[in-house]
Amino acid sequence: MKDLKPEQIVTELDKYIIGQNDAKKSVAIALRNRWRRRQVDKDLQEEIAPKNIILIGPTGVGKTEIARRLANLADSPFYKVEASKFTEVGYVGRDVESMIRDIVELTVNNLRARQQEEVQGKAAEIAEERILDILLPPSSQTGAVTGAPVGALVSNDIDIIATGQKDEESKPKASTREKLRKMLRSGKLDSRQIDLEVQAKSSPMVEIFSNAGVEEMGINVKDMLGNLMPKNTKRRKVKIKDAIKLLTGEEAAHLVDMEQVKTDAVTMVEQSGIIFIDEIDKVVGKEKSYGPEVSKEGVQRDLLPIVEGSSVPTKYGIVKTDHILFIASGAFHISKPSDLIPELQGRFPIRVELDSLGAHEFTRILTEPKNALVLQYIALLRTEGVEIEFTPDAIDKIAAIAVEVNSTTENIGARRLHTILEKLLEDILFKAPDIEEKKIVIDASFVEKQLMDIVENEDLTRYIL
Repeated sequence: MKDLKPEQIVTELDKYIIGQNDAKKSVAIALRNRWRRRQVDKDLQEEIAPKNIILIGPTGVGKTEIARRLANLADSPFYKVEASKFTEVGYVGRDVESMIRDIVELTVNNLRARQQEEVQGKAAEIAEERILDILLPPSSQTGAVTGAPVGALVSNDIDIIATGQKDEESKPKASTREKLRKMLRSGKLDSRQIDLEVQAKSSPMVEIFSNAGVEEMGINVKDMLGNLMPKNTKRRKVKIKDAIKLLTGEEAAHLVDMEQVKTDAVTMVEQSGIIFIDEIDKVVGKEKSYGPEVSKEGVQRDLLPIVEGSSVPTKYGIVKTDHILFIASGAFHISKPSDLIPELQGRFPIRVELDSLGAHEFTRILTEPKNALVLQYIALLRTEGVEIEFTPDAIDKIAAIAVEVNSTTENIGARRLHTILEKLLEDILFKAPDIEEKKIVIDASFVEKQLMDIVENEDLTRYIL
């Protein structure tokens, strides 16, 4: 999936997003350019910077979904952030560099989880041996019980569980352990309780605020204190079935080379990271305003070095942002992209305007994508044994109502379909567990009956739909 051609990328995006072909084409080219850059000479690789994109269009037309699906296709580190959460340095709020720290943190966690999945088999084997050591400690290998921990078994115990009879003969160590292993794997010991030392989770007692931000400095201080303090563990009585899961997770964590994970994460972010900055129009200052524009123009100026390329300190090392792809988006109702400060405009050379959605697009959105809304409701109600069927004229009617409501109230794009469908199916969803009629056909007349009173009353429309 990492080396898809632009046409293939658009085809994949078509499975989830209806229309917006210009936007899909632009992001497909940007993604393919990542692959192209990796094929050129090393010297030239450093010179080729990503062409950042601004997606312009009203809410609910697919801006965020395009970026999210693109990251999934590329298997790239992806982070979505709202521009309005940042403030100018020196004022209350998060500094702009925190988006880089966050994407690195997410990537480290994802890589760690993947590597733990890969070593699950080996971790399970080690966990099994640890359980056997607890059940059959050295002092009980020949049948002695002196000093045996809670939950420990001895040779005669094993014979009783396995055969229901007591065998007086002493069993060889290997034979006893293997017999116990078979019982463990067959589940005969699942409900037996043993004493297990587990690490106790504790919340930090103090947070440190600094210029680097609480999310950076606080974590570093906690890490340092964690290395100085002894590990906080406690003994718990757990069933063997649960103990195997706990020990497998613990051993999987030990088997992962965290230094390599950190190095790989930083490299992935630097070379193929995608940061989606939503609502960038919210940090455009008003025209003819005087005095400092706190959290507006100041945020734009703080964004400049990050988007252009700079080195950001994180707890995993210095991260260079030169080759991270930034995709910004905004509705730009009140402002225009040209209202951004000129320097920032230059950092986003590609601008794509997304189309508003009409009845035709709404009809397709309801039925065509893999995660289509209609399919979601059908699947949800099927869990109650209720089968619902939407006729084509019902779909058309829902789409027409969505267009009408968007035109008379705020235009929230495809998100309006969520509101309308939820209101349309409200009674069915409420009564589904006890409903007698297990097959329900939803046609245009059903839609009219449920919704037309609301649609015709403008006040009700504003409050309900």
